[in-house]
Amino acid sequence: MEVRTYLRLIRRHWWIVLVTLMVAIGSAALITVRTPPRYVASVTFFVTTPSQGVTDAYQGSLFLQQRVKSYADLLRSDRLAQSVVAETPLGLTADDLQRRVATSTESGTVLLRATVTDTDQTRAMKLTETLSAKFVELVQKVETPPEGRSAPVKIEVVSGPRVSSGPVSPQPTRNLLMGALIGLLLGAGLAILRGLVDVRLRDAAGLQRVTGSPLLGEIPFEPGAKGAPLIVGEAATSARAEAVRKLRTNLRFVDVNEPARVIAVTSALQGEGKTTLSCNLAIALAEAGWRVLLVDADLRRPKVADYLGLDGGIGLTDVLVGDVQVGDVVQRWGDKSMLVLPSGSTPPNPSELLGSKAMADLLLALRESADIVVIDTAPLLAVTDGVVVAVQADGALLVTQQGRTSRTQVAAAARSLHSVSVRLLGCVLNMTKVAKADAYQYEAYRIATKPSVPADRASAAHRAGSAGANRVPDRTQELTRLSR
Repeated sequence: MEVRTYLRLIRRHWWIVLVTLMVAIGSAALITVRTPPRYVASVTFFVTTPSQGVTDAYQGSLFLQQRVKSYADLLRSDRLAQSVVAETPLGLTADDLQRRVATSTESGTVLLRATVTDTDQTRAMKLTETLSAKFVELVQKVETPPEGRSAPVKIEVVSGPRVSSGPVSPQPTRNLLMGALIGLLLGAGLAILRGLVDVRLRDAAGLQRVTGSPLLGEIPFEPGAKGAPLIVGEAATSARAEAVRKLRTNLRFVDVNEPARVIAVTSALQGEGKTTLSCNLAIALAEAGWRVLLVDADLRRPKVADYLGLDGGIGLTDVLVGDVQVGDVVQRWGDKSMLVLPSGSTPPNPSELLGSKAMADLLLALRESADIVVIDTAPLLAVTDGVVVAVQADGALLVTQQGRTSRTQVAAAARSLHSVSVRLLGCVLNMTKVAKADAYQYEAYRIATKPSVPADRASAAHRAGSAGANRVPDRTQELTRLSR
């Protein structure tokens, strides 16, 4: 995967990075507060030996460098720790003192450094003073030969003992910076991992790759769309309405040589917004002057009549069984050239009814009486009704809700259409999250381009135009003359 892909995943799951960063910084701060301050007292010894001449000095230096390594272990020995504790009773045992003592040597030198770390500054200093004195005594005692001759090694204190003026730990600045760095790295890793294991479709590029069809539109999510799903009234100037109009334009130019006049709108799962999109697409087409017929072919869960405020008791099913003529149940909606054929009563065999010859004949007749027929169908993965209707249409429009449907489900829906040679016109990503900058840009442009003509004058002009248009025969009236 490219670096750009990882950055996109981090940006998409930015909240994971933020939460992880806050937890890491909080943990670092908590550890810093709860850690008792520690002070370090140090002392440096110089190891020397009496020597004569350059040769003796060189050999003595090599001897002492080897000796210093042994003295480093001697500083942490049980014998020295017990003598220090006995000399300075500060409430510590020999084991406690050994854990507090650390030694270090510099390669190529005869310097030996000892440090004592303690939570009490005064106690650290006293322990170091006693340790340095007892160590010098112990070395002289160990190195002195039994014959009473002078010791070949001499220990001198050249630095200290001294104690740090402030605590060496904890270090708040370092701890917080380390916590922030760890939080950022861990958060970025978790965000990328979340993005890699997330199989839901979240962007237009992924939808196009899965379906193998062009993206015809992205419908933004609006909180108020659930209560007012149609792009009429105030919603007619919303970003969602503008997105539907873009879809209308793109749909008309999918194939200029062979434009689709009967369009089946479907989705992989229920609740992805296909019915709302079908209604709004029909409204947008009617606004552009097309004679549009909206058919509710989702016979199991019909919603078109409810959204449009029409009577859906009699409709498509009654026409297909021959009880009524289509012209008797088609209803005009609004003041536009838009007709609606509700679903009618719920049949026991929806798939068989939608795949019957009567349905094929009906679609053929509707094609001659309307410029565009929009059919709302059932979800593809739930039942076979959607495929049955899509086969008889000029093409299908696949609607997918962002962040809800998985890539596997969308791919299965697209395969179900391709397997029966349905022409997939394109796909629509529904309920997308729009960047605040884009939303602000559209809102600013919409406010700047508000019409200056009052609404009552605009309505009067529309009625005058409609009266003039009455001179042209309305072919939608031919629906009343369609055969059974």
